[in-house]
Amino acid sequence: MGRRIKIAAFLILLLVVLLQGKEASAQQDPLYTQYMDNLQVINPGYAGSEGVGNVLMVARSQWVEFDGAPATRSFTYNVGDDNKNVGIGFSLMSDKIGPLKQTGFYADYSYFLRVSEKFKLGLGLKGGVSFYRANLVALKTVDSDPVFSRDIYENFLPNVGVGMFLYSEDTYFGLSVPKLIENTITHEDVTVDYINKQLMHLYFVAGHRFALSEDFQFKTNGMMRWVSGAPVSFDMTVLGGFRDKFWVGAMYRFDDALGLLTQFKPTPKLTIGYSYDITISELGAFNSGTHEIMFSYDLDLFGRSREPETAEK
Repeated sequence: MGRRIKIAAFLILLLVVLLQGKEASAQQDPLYTQYMDNLQVINPGYAGSEGVGNVLMVARSQWVEFDGAPATRSFTYNVGDDNKNVGIGFSLMSDKIGPLKQTGFYADYSYFLRVSEKFKLGLGLKGGVSFYRANLVALKTVDSDPVFSRDIYENFLPNVGVGMFLYSEDTYFGLSVPKLIENTITHEDVTVDYINKQLMHLYFVAGHRFALSEDFQFKTNGMMRWVSGAPVSFDMTVLGGFRDKFWVGAMYRFDDALGLLTQFKPTPKLTIGYSYDITISELGAFNSGTHEIMFSYDLDLFGRSREPETAEK
Protein backbone atom coordinates (compact mmCIF):
# COMPACT_ATOMS: atom_id res chain seq x y z
CA MET A 1 0.00 0.00 0.00
CA GLY A 2 2.86 2.37 0.78
CA ARG A 3 4.28 2.01 -2.72
CA ARG A 4 0.87 2.73 -4.29
CA ILE A 5 0.53 5.92 -2.24
CA LYS A 6 4.00 7.06 -3.34
CA ILE A 7 3.19 6.39 -7.00
CA ALA A 8 -0.22 8.11 -6.79
CA ALA A 9 1.25 11.19 -5.11
CA PHE A 10 4.01 11.41 -7.68
CA LEU A 11 1.57 11.10 -10.61
CA ILE A 12 -0.70 13.79 -9.16
CA LEU A 13 2.28 16.15 -8.81
CA LEU A 14 3.35 15.45 -12.38
CA LEU A 15 -0.15 15.93 -13.82
CA VAL A 16 -0.59 19.24 -12.00
CA VAL A 17 2.66 20.41 -13.52
CA LEU A 18 1.65 19.31 -17.02
CA LEU A 19 -1.71 21.07 -16.87
CA GLN A 20 -0.17 24.43 -16.02
CA GLY A 21 0.06 26.63 -19.12
CA LYS A 22 1.84 29.99 -19.31
CA GLU A 23 2.73 32.34 -22.13
CA ALA A 24 5.99 31.56 -23.95
CA SER A 25 7.54 32.28 -27.28
CA ALA A 26 9.93 29.45 -28.12
CA GLN A 27 11.68 26.33 -26.93
CA GLN A 28 14.74 27.11 -24.80
CA ASP A 29 16.23 23.77 -23.75
CA PRO A 30 18.99 22.52 -26.06
CA LEU A 31 18.29 19.85 -28.67
CA TYR A 32 20.21 16.59 -28.97
CA THR A 33 20.14 14.27 -31.97
CA GLN A 34 21.47 11.39 -29.86
CA TYR A 35 18.84 12.07 -27.18
CA MET A 36 18.28 8.34 -26.57
CA ASP A 37 21.73 8.13 -24.98
CA ASN A 38 21.41 11.42 -23.09
CA LEU A 39 18.11 10.97 -21.24
CA GLN A 40 19.47 12.00 -17.84
CA VAL A 41 19.55 15.70 -18.77
CA ILE A 42 15.76 15.71 -19.29
CA ASN A 43 14.52 12.91 -17.00
CA PRO A 44 15.82 12.35 -13.44
CA GLY A 45 13.92 9.05 -13.28
CA TYR A 46 16.50 7.62 -15.68
CA ALA A 47 19.44 8.08 -13.28
CA GLY A 48 20.76 4.67 -12.21
CA SER A 49 18.40 2.65 -14.43
CA GLU A 50 21.19 1.13 -16.54
CA GLY A 51 22.42 -0.94 -13.60
CA VAL A 52 25.96 0.44 -13.91
CA GLY A 53 27.70 3.80 -13.54
CA ASN A 54 28.17 5.83 -16.71
CA VAL A 55 30.00 8.98 -17.80
CA LEU A 56 28.58 10.76 -20.86
CA MET A 57 30.02 13.76 -22.72
CA VAL A 58 28.27 15.49 -25.63
CA ALA A 59 29.47 18.37 -27.82
CA ARG A 60 26.96 19.83 -30.28
CA SER A 61 27.53 22.61 -32.83
CA GLN A 62 24.24 23.59 -34.43
CA TRP A 63 23.69 25.47 -37.72
CA VAL A 64 27.36 25.61 -38.73
CA GLU A 65 28.36 28.86 -40.52
CA PHE A 66 25.30 30.66 -39.08
CA ASP A 67 26.38 33.74 -37.11
CA GLY A 68 25.60 33.24 -33.41
CA ALA A 69 24.61 29.60 -33.93
CA PRO A 70 23.81 27.46 -30.85
CA ALA A 71 26.68 25.53 -29.24
CA THR A 72 25.96 23.02 -26.48
CA ARG A 73 28.27 21.05 -24.18
CA SER A 74 27.12 18.59 -21.51
CA PHE A 75 28.71 16.22 -19.01
CA THR A 76 26.67 13.72 -17.00
CA TYR A 77 27.29 10.89 -14.57
CA ASN A 78 24.80 8.49 -12.98
CA VAL A 79 24.98 5.26 -11.02
CA GLY A 80 22.46 2.95 -9.34
CA ASP A 81 22.43 0.94 -6.13
CA ASP A 82 20.29 -2.18 -6.63
CA ASN A 83 20.38 -3.06 -2.94
CA LYS A 84 18.65 0.20 -2.03
CA ASN A 85 16.66 0.59 -5.29
CA VAL A 86 17.99 4.11 -5.78
CA GLY A 87 19.98 5.98 -8.38
CA ILE A 88 21.94 9.22 -8.22
CA GLY A 89 23.57 11.44 -10.80
CA PHE A 90 24.65 14.93 -11.73
CA SER A 91 24.97 16.98 -14.90
CA LEU A 92 26.94 20.02 -16.07
CA MET A 93 25.69 21.91 -19.12
CA SER A 94 26.65 24.95 -21.16
CA ASP A 95 24.45 26.36 -23.90
CA LYS A 96 25.30 29.43 -25.99
CA ILE A 97 23.08 31.11 -28.59
CA GLY A 98 24.36 34.41 -29.98
CA PRO A 99 24.87 36.81 -27.05
CA LEU A 100 23.02 34.51 -24.64
CA LYS A 101 24.83 31.93 -22.53
CA GLN A 102 23.51 29.60 -19.86
CA THR A 103 25.45 27.18 -17.70
CA GLY A 104 23.96 24.88 -15.11
CA PHE A 105 24.67 22.22 -12.52
CA TYR A 106 21.97 19.73 -11.53
CA ALA A 107 21.79 16.68 -9.26
CA ASP A 108 19.39 13.76 -9.77
CA TYR A 109 17.85 11.24 -7.40
CA SER A 110 15.64 8.31 -8.41
CA TYR A 111 13.79 5.56 -6.58
CA PHE A 112 12.91 2.33 -8.39
CA LEU A 113 9.81 0.19 -7.97
CA ARG A 114 9.21 -3.25 -9.45
CA VAL A 115 5.81 -2.90 -11.16
CA SER A 116 5.73 -6.23 -13.04
CA GLU A 117 7.92 -9.22 -13.82
CA LYS A 118 9.57 -7.32 -16.69
CA PHE A 119 9.19 -3.63 -15.86
CA LYS A 120 10.61 -1.26 -13.27
CA LEU A 121 9.49 2.31 -12.64
CA GLY A 122 11.98 5.02 -11.77
CA LEU A 123 10.58 8.08 -9.95
CA GLY A 124 13.05 10.93 -10.06
CA LEU A 125 13.72 14.38 -8.66
CA LYS A 126 16.12 16.94 -10.14
CA GLY A 127 17.51 20.02 -8.44
CA GLY A 128 20.15 22.56 -9.24
CA VAL A 129 21.03 26.04 -10.38
CA SER A 130 21.64 27.86 -13.67
CA PHE A 131 23.82 30.88 -14.41
CA TYR A 132 22.72 33.25 -17.15
CA ARG A 133 24.46 35.98 -19.13
CA ALA A 134 23.24 38.13 -22.02
CA ASN A 135 26.07 40.05 -23.70
CA LEU A 136 23.76 42.85 -24.85
CA VAL A 137 26.50 45.50 -25.02
CA ALA A 138 28.01 43.67 -28.00
CA LEU A 139 24.77 44.06 -29.98
CA LYS A 140 24.44 47.03 -32.30
CA THR A 141 21.19 48.95 -31.99
CA VAL A 142 19.71 51.83 -33.96
CA ASP A 143 18.47 53.79 -30.95
CA SER A 144 19.74 54.16 -27.40
CA ASP A 145 17.58 51.43 -25.88
CA PRO A 146 18.58 51.20 -22.18
CA VAL A 147 18.21 47.43 -22.32
CA PHE A 148 21.42 47.20 -24.37
CA SER A 149 23.50 49.55 -22.22
CA ARG A 150 24.72 46.79 -19.91
CA ASP A 151 25.11 43.02 -19.89
CA ILE A 152 22.66 40.89 -17.93
CA TYR A 153 24.01 38.65 -15.19
CA GLU A 154 21.77 36.30 -13.23
CA ASN A 155 24.14 34.32 -11.04
CA PHE A 156 21.61 32.21 -9.18
CA LEU A 157 18.54 30.70 -10.89
CA PRO A 158 17.51 27.68 -8.77
CA ASN A 159 15.19 25.06 -10.21
CA VAL A 160 13.70 21.64 -9.58
CA GLY A 161 12.25 18.98 -11.86
CA VAL A 162 10.43 15.64 -11.81
CA GLY A 163 10.32 12.61 -14.06
CA MET A 164 9.28 8.98 -14.29
CA PHE A 165 10.97 6.29 -16.34
CA LEU A 166 9.28 2.93 -17.01
CA TYR A 167 11.65 0.35 -18.48
CA SER A 168 12.40 -3.30 -19.14
CA GLU A 169 15.31 -5.09 -20.81
CA ASP A 170 14.21 -3.96 -24.31
CA THR A 171 11.56 -1.21 -23.88
CA TYR A 172 11.32 2.16 -22.16
CA PHE A 173 8.87 5.06 -21.68
CA GLY A 174 9.61 8.36 -19.98
CA LEU A 175 7.64 11.46 -18.96
CA SER A 176 9.33 14.45 -17.35
CA VAL A 177 9.46 18.17 -16.63
CA PRO A 178 13.13 18.96 -15.85
CA LYS A 179 12.45 22.58 -14.80
CA LEU A 180 9.33 23.47 -12.83
CA ILE A 181 10.24 27.03 -11.86
CA GLU A 182 9.88 29.72 -14.54
CA ASN A 183 12.54 32.10 -13.30
CA THR A 184 12.19 35.65 -14.64
CA ILE A 185 15.39 37.12 -16.09
CA THR A 186 15.44 40.91 -15.69
CA HIS A 187 17.80 43.79 -16.39
CA GLU A 188 17.73 45.73 -13.11
CA ASP A 189 14.45 47.70 -13.31
CA VAL A 190 13.99 47.19 -17.07
CA THR A 191 11.63 44.43 -18.19
CA VAL A 192 10.87 44.12 -21.89
CA ASP A 193 10.23 41.39 -24.45
CA TYR A 194 13.96 41.00 -25.18
CA ILE A 195 14.48 39.69 -21.66
CA ASN A 196 12.67 36.43 -21.18
CA LYS A 197 12.33 33.80 -18.48
CA GLN A 198 13.08 30.14 -18.07
CA LEU A 199 10.17 28.21 -19.52
CA MET A 200 8.72 24.89 -18.42
CA HIS A 201 9.22 22.05 -20.93
CA LEU A 202 7.48 18.67 -21.06
CA TYR A 203 9.24 15.62 -22.52
CA PHE A 204 7.88 12.22 -23.51
CA VAL A 205 10.31 9.56 -24.73
CA ALA A 206 9.89 5.94 -25.81
CA GLY A 207 12.00 3.24 -27.40
CA HIS A 208 12.22 -0.46 -28.21
CA ARG A 209 15.05 -2.80 -29.18
CA PHE A 210 14.53 -5.76 -31.54
CA ALA A 211 16.93 -8.72 -31.73
CA LEU A 212 16.66 -9.71 -35.40
CA SER A 213 19.28 -12.43 -35.07
CA GLU A 214 22.41 -13.19 -33.09
CA ASP A 215 24.37 -10.70 -35.20
CA PHE A 216 21.81 -8.03 -36.14
CA GLN A 217 19.80 -5.65 -33.92
CA PHE A 218 17.32 -2.87 -34.58
CA LYS A 219 16.30 0.08 -32.36
CA THR A 220 13.43 2.55 -32.59
CA ASN A 221 13.32 5.73 -30.47
CA GLY A 222 11.03 8.74 -30.26
CA MET A 223 10.80 11.98 -28.33
CA MET A 224 8.14 14.69 -28.00
CA ARG A 225 8.89 18.16 -26.58
CA TRP A 226 6.20 20.64 -25.56
CA VAL A 227 6.36 24.19 -24.24
CA SER A 228 3.48 26.64 -24.10
CA GLY A 229 3.45 29.06 -27.02
CA ALA A 230 5.63 26.95 -29.35
CA PRO A 231 4.78 24.11 -31.77
CA VAL A 232 5.06 20.59 -30.41
CA SER A 233 8.32 19.01 -31.58
CA PHE A 234 8.69 15.33 -32.53
CA ASP A 235 11.88 13.33 -33.13
CA MET A 236 11.84 9.82 -34.62
CA THR A 237 15.03 7.73 -34.82
CA VAL A 238 15.87 4.25 -36.15
CA LEU A 239 19.20 2.44 -35.77
CA GLY A 240 20.48 -0.84 -37.16
CA GLY A 241 23.31 -2.65 -35.40
CA PHE A 242 25.80 -5.41 -36.11
CA ARG A 243 26.87 -7.54 -33.14
CA ASP A 244 26.02 -4.61 -30.86
CA LYS A 245 29.27 -2.88 -31.92
CA PHE A 246 28.49 -0.94 -35.10
CA TRP A 247 25.32 1.14 -35.41
CA VAL A 248 24.01 3.25 -38.28
CA GLY A 249 20.68 5.07 -38.39
CA ALA A 250 18.60 8.09 -39.30
CA MET A 251 16.63 10.77 -37.43
CA TYR A 252 13.69 12.89 -38.54
CA ARG A 253 12.65 15.98 -36.59
CA PHE A 254 9.24 16.93 -37.97
CA ASP A 255 9.35 20.01 -40.22
CA ASP A 256 12.84 20.89 -38.97
CA ALA A 257 15.71 18.49 -39.71
CA LEU A 258 16.96 15.18 -41.08
CA GLY A 259 19.93 13.46 -39.47
CA LEU A 260 22.35 10.57 -39.90
CA LEU A 261 23.82 8.77 -36.89
CA THR A 262 26.63 6.30 -36.39
CA GLN A 263 27.96 4.71 -33.21
CA PHE A 264 30.90 2.42 -32.51
CA LYS A 265 31.72 0.37 -29.40
CA PRO A 266 35.44 -0.48 -29.50
CA THR A 267 35.09 -2.04 -26.03
CA PRO A 268 32.04 -3.16 -24.01
CA LYS A 269 32.43 -0.07 -21.79
CA LEU A 270 33.13 2.63 -24.41
CA THR A 271 30.73 4.06 -27.00
CA ILE A 272 31.61 6.77 -29.51
CA GLY A 273 28.81 8.43 -31.45
CA TYR A 274 28.55 11.02 -34.21
CA SER A 275 25.54 12.61 -35.89
CA TYR A 276 25.04 15.13 -38.67
CA ASP A 277 21.75 17.02 -39.18
CA ILE A 278 20.53 18.83 -42.27
CA THR A 279 18.05 21.64 -41.63
CA ILE A 280 14.97 21.35 -43.84
CA SER A 281 13.22 24.47 -42.56
CA GLU A 282 13.82 27.97 -43.97
CA LEU A 283 16.99 28.22 -41.85
CA GLY A 284 18.57 25.53 -44.03
CA ALA A 285 19.56 28.15 -46.60
CA PHE A 286 21.78 29.92 -44.04
CA ASN A 287 23.78 27.08 -42.46
CA SER A 288 25.75 23.94 -43.28
CA GLY A 289 24.08 21.55 -40.86
CA THR A 290 24.69 20.43 -37.28
CA HIS A 291 27.46 18.24 -35.84
CA GLU A 292 27.19 16.28 -32.58
CA ILE A 293 29.84 14.08 -30.95
CA MET A 294 29.19 11.76 -27.99
CA PHE A 295 31.52 9.78 -25.71
CA SER A 296 30.08 7.28 -23.23
CA TYR A 297 32.08 5.22 -20.74
CA ASP A 298 30.89 2.83 -18.03
CA LEU A 299 32.52 3.77 -14.74
CA ASP A 300 30.80 2.24 -11.73
CA LEU A 301 31.71 3.62 -8.32
CA PHE A 302 30.35 0.41 -6.77
CA GLY A 303 32.70 -1.78 -8.81
CA ARG A 304 30.06 -3.75 -10.72
CA SER A 305 29.94 -4.72 -14.39
CA ARG A 306 27.11 -3.93 -16.79
CA GLU A 307 24.03 -6.12 -16.61
CA PRO A 308 21.02 -6.07 -18.98
CA GLU A 309 18.84 -4.13 -16.55
CA THR A 310 17.19 -1.66 -18.93
CA ALA A 311 16.46 -1.14 -22.60
CA GLU A 312 19.46 -0.67 -24.88
CA LYS A 313 18.46 2.59 -26.49
